[in-house]
Amino acid sequence: MSKAQLNRLRKRVKAGGEWRSSFVAMRHSRYGSLAYTAMPVRVVECPPDDRPGYGCVEERQDAIAAYTQALLWYITRDRAHARKAVQIMDAWSAVVRDHTEGNAGLQAAWAGSSWARAAEIMRHTYGGWPRNRVRRFAGMLRTVYLREVSVTAPDYNGNWDLAMTDAAMGISVFLDDRRGFDRAVRRFRARVPAYFYLKSDGPLPKRPPGGHIRTPDRIRDYWFGQRRFVNGLGQETCRNFTHVGYSLAATAHIAETAWHQGLDLYGEVGKRMQAALALHARYQLGADVPRWLCGGNLDLDMGPDTEVALNHFRNRRGVSMPQAQRVAQRLRNVGTDDLFVAWEALTHAKNR
Repeated sequence: MSKAQLNRLRKRVKAGGEWRSSFVAMRHSRYGSLAYTAMPVRVVECPPDDRPGYGCVEERQDAIAAYTQALLWYITRDRAHARKAVQIMDAWSAVVRDHTEGNAGLQAAWAGSSWARAAEIMRHTYGGWPRNRVRRFAGMLRTVYLREVSVTAPDYNGNWDLAMTDAAMGISVFLDDRRGFDRAVRRFRARVPAYFYLKSDGPLPKRPPGGHIRTPDRIRDYWFGQRRFVNGLGQETCRNFTHVGYSLAATAHIAETAWHQGLDLYGEVGKRMQAALALHARYQLGADVPRWLCGGNLDLDMGPDTEVALNHFRNRRGVSMPQAQRVAQRLRNVGTDDLFVAWEALTHAKNR
């Protein structure tokens, strides 16, 4: 978010109306409680299978809590929320050293993106975060998170690359790391066209960058057996809409962060994003699923993942997206996915 967006958000909440109800939901969530207690661990262990993890849920929730408390501080100017946000971040920067097991990169991405958002607000708007603690937190982001999310995952499902790029860009902005930012931009430019299809790509989707998925058969298998490709189809559409939602959210987060840094990535991928929003919204709202699309069976469990993209296309660019807007409105009471999307109906709906 920009400072102007934060200021507009604060004014809207004070004025009441639709923004007030979203704010109250955030404030009364478990993440907004002043009694919230962080639970840091030294090594976060997140297996990719059914084995129990260690610290995974706690890390994601604590990062969202820090971001929630940062927003509450900015909106209310209650220093208790500022102290709580800093307390949570200091607790983790004092303890965590690594992520392990097969989901390490994705876990670090989910938590890292929320940590960066929280830290950026607190460093620039609250004078009570000691400089040595800010430096310690920056060191944590660089060595524990940026290192992990900078590892490429070319043959994984694309939501991994996009979530990791989201975290890498946010962390690079906090660290004033131009090289890290530029690496994230390059990764974004390579992955988004290989995730959201347009007919101009040709008869098959673009290959994921740097991987081993090269033949037509392997590309089709990578797209979960889909054989017919239409505008807006996602690499994981035939898997489920949940993971497409993650990818839409991460893509929008990256483009939005770049937008505030003076780089218009939306303009580069706008047609793909608009097509993806339109296609998935249509079926999320109950349109009949044709047999050629994923065998006629879709898992339609999309989360609250579209507000940032909608704000740009509808409110900045004036693009009419009625079906996508209806889906967003249905999901606005969700608030957060407890992974890396939080309160975006409050922070970004109609907030240019």
